Amino acid sequence: MLVFVGLPFVVRTVQPILEDLDPEYEDAGASLGGTRWQTFKNIIFPTIKPALITGFALAFARGIGEYGSVVFVSGNMPYKTEIAPILIVARLEECAYGEATAIAVVLLLISFAMLVLINMLERRSMRHAR
Repeated sequence: MLVFVGLPFVVRTVQPILEDLDPEYEDAGASLGGTRWQTFKNIIFPTIKPALITGFALAFARGIGEYGSVVFVSGNMPYKTEIAPILIVARLEECAYGEATAIAVVLLLISFAMLVLINMLERRSMRHAR
């Protein structure tokens, strides 16, 4: 389920890079005797790598707090398939607002850390691209 929620983040970050990639680079790789795999590995992948990392990190950050699609899939078996959003709802139903807030803050911090990491990786890749 989370693949369908997170995949658009990856597509939105990689698509513009692929559209801007000049086909002459691929042709040059092929004319130098490179296979399709070598062309992908040495020319295309290094170009889209920062966008892929950003897209996957955004999808992961989105998936951390996902509630709607996961609630219907997880069986909520104690210590096996419990997820944080269900724990938050359970604590709210028990009027344990402090515990629910603590779980929510941890999820928020993880998502925020992922966004900071994305920005750091993006700046780093921009410096290496110059």
